[in-house]
Amino acid sequence: MNNSVDVLVKSETDAALQHIGGKVLNNQRLSFEDGVLLFEKASLPYVGSLANYVREKLHGNKTYFNRNFHIEPTNVCVFSCNFCSYSKLYAHRDEGWELSKEQMMHIIQKYDGKPVTEVHIVGGVHPKMNVYFFEDLLRSIKAHRPDLHIKGFTAVELDYMFRKAKLSVEDGMKLLHEAGLDSLPGGGAEIFHPEIREQICADKVDADGWLHIHKTAHQLGMHTNATMLFGHIENFRHRVDHMERLRQLQDETHGFNTFIPLKFRNKDNDMSNVPESSLIEDMKTYAIARLYLDNFPHLKAYWPMLGRQNAQLSLSFGVNDLDGTIDDTTKIYSMAGSEEKNPALSTAQLVSLIKQVKREPVERDTLYNEIKNYASEDVRELEINPYYN
Repeated sequence: MNNSVDVLVKSETDAALQHIGGKVLNNQRLSFEDGVLLFEKASLPYVGSLANYVREKLHGNKTYFNRNFHIEPTNVCVFSCNFCSYSKLYAHRDEGWELSKEQMMHIIQKYDGKPVTEVHIVGGVHPKMNVYFFEDLLRSIKAHRPDLHIKGFTAVELDYMFRKAKLSVEDGMKLLHEAGLDSLPGGGAEIFHPEIREQICADKVDADGWLHIHKTAHQLGMHTNATMLFGHIENFRHRVDHMERLRQLQDETHGFNTFIPLKFRNKDNDMSNVPESSLIEDMKTYAIARLYLDNFPHLKAYWPMLGRQNAQLSLSFGVNDLDGTIDDTTKIYSMAGSEEKNPALSTAQLVSLIKQVKREPVERDTLYNEIKNYASEDVRELEINPYYN
């Protein structure tokens, strides 16, 4: 046991918080009320120290990243989520973009001979980009580059595709999986509780539908991620409710790889009057997520959203993954006011970012198989090597 954390817990004057700290140190599951209490009463140093204890117990100093790129097929969308700064309604599709299959394959081909391991495909919900359009795209990608892991389509996209094609979730997921879809991202979860969901994204798939799609993917042997959009009109109980539903499904299927808290950004959307959460609130949310989601192996901070320095800080609050090089023109967060306007880092830059805060950079694939440990690598040599840039 970490002596400094043990001392911190024993010196906590609030008996309930001390009890929660004891649970963490003794590897006991936190209750719903424990989670709420941490949000309401615990200090940032307290939850941060506990979360870092759990993070280092699970992963030591290892901080994972992968070499990936994104394809965003369209920002045209049939849904109108109040928090979204990215999409254009279908009626105004001339103001957005729509990529053809050929254009997307051209993006894939740009990475021929480059050591990327994953393509992440996610975008708006376009009625003409149906399940069979994407089935064809997936088969073409796999025919061109069989080793490339395809992580694609939020549960919101999938729900719409399947309903439009009159396919069950089970049949639709099987169709895309057999075509080459390897895993699912965690987008579209937002906040599960209907009190909030009905206010911010009433017209898209509900919590039960989102969870059912991910459960079905797990049953097919696929891994998925999970997200939570926090820091807007939800309260602490809504956040814990969201994590509780994820924890219950993970107990059943063990199919989630990582949890990704996503900070609400208020630029150019219908919730621009809602102030953004503070950095203290952000770090506290990461830390409590690490403590509450005891069956999730990984906690990820999406560095383009947080910014590089804040992403580094998150590595002391339970986070052990910074996503990837994200070599693309990702617009979802930059259009909402994220910290990084050009979200791409070379491998050398990501390695340096992690080393600067005394963590151990480890390149992984999508399923967290380790590809290369950069702990002993000289960053200066990486910077001049085109393989890493």
